[in-house]
Formats: sequence, structure tokens, C-alpha cells
Amino acid sequence: MSTRFTLAATARLAQEIRKSKFVANAANVASEPAALDFLRTVSDAGATHNCWAWRIGQRYRFNDDGEPSGTAGKPILQAIDGQQLDGVVVVVTRWFGGIKLGAGGLMRAYGGCAAECLRAAPKTALVEMVRAELTVDFAALAVLRARFAALDVQLDAEEFSASGVNLRVSIPAQRLDELRRLLADLTRGRSELRLLD
Repeated sequence: MSTRFTLAATARLAQEIRKSKFVANAANVASEPAALDFLRTVSDAGATHNCWAWRIGQRYRFNDDGEPSGTAGKPILQAIDGQQLDGVVVVVTRWFGGIKLGAGGLMRAYGGCAAECLRAAPKTALVEMVRAELTVDFAALAVLRARFAALDVQLDAEEFSASGVNLRVSIPAQRLDELRRLLADLTRGRSELRLLD
């Protein structure tokens, strides 16, 4: 599974292509309503077209806003996917400059402007986290907690009982097997790990 990224901050890029002005705006979004809010915020009613695309996990949408079908929104989405981005919306606004670009020219202009904007934007890696519950005896607790940092484990809660400790943690999905092995080694197989959610 390849690492996916999202934007660490909003980004903006302006280009002139054959007398038409293109401005790309991109942002990190967590939901479709957030993507549509960003679209409303950056769209210019005086522009010829406000074309856009967003991807959030497996969900995506794109819109050509009056440009010939497939010449604007889809190339913008391809720019997002081509850079392994997720949770991202891009709006490319065009002011027509009098020279027609043709279908291929429009695809290159919209996709290229979006891609260049995204290339210049600061990014951060997305890490899929899973939640788990661990039950360990008191003897293993100190060593286990000391190793959490090395595994990027976040301790969410702990409850003490007469027989041991119940820990609820969040851990990057790709580190889960390491945590299982560590638990088995520390407790000689007497620990219990259950995934939550």
C-alpha cells in the first residue's frame, strides 16, 4: 500500500495560457460539505468557468462548469490522484482570453494548472490509525508503555483492575503486527489485543 498525502495548508497558483487566465486554489478537506464550502469561497462569479474536483477516501466528484465534457474536472481529479493525495479539493477558475484552446488544450491547461498548484503545496503524510484494546498484567506495563513511542502508539485510556491493566490505544495500521509481537514477547502470550471499531 503506497503512502497517501494531504495538504498541510491551502495553496494558490495563477497562470496565463494563450491569453486566458487560470487560477488554481487547493485545500485539505475532510468531508463533501467542506469541499463545497471551499468551492463557494474561492469561486469567482465574474469568471468564465469555476471547474473543480475533490477526493476524500474512495469518494470523489468533479465538475466541468460549462467546459466541454471531460476537459476540466476530470483532469483536475487526475492531478489529485497522480500525486497520491487524499482529502483534497482543487478549484481552477478560468477567465477566457479570446483564444480557443480545443479539448486537448483545455485538458492540459486545467490538469497542468491543478498539478502545478499541488506540486508547490506543502504536504503531510496520511497515516491510517486503528484503535485497539490491550489487557496486560502489572509486570509488563512499564516496559510496554516505554516501547509505545517507538511504535507510534498513542495511549487513549487505561483502567486498572485486580488482575491487570486494560489499555485503549491508537496505532498506525502498519505497526499493528509489531505491537502484537511485542505483547506476545513481553507477556509470554498471556496478553489480549482486540481491535475496536
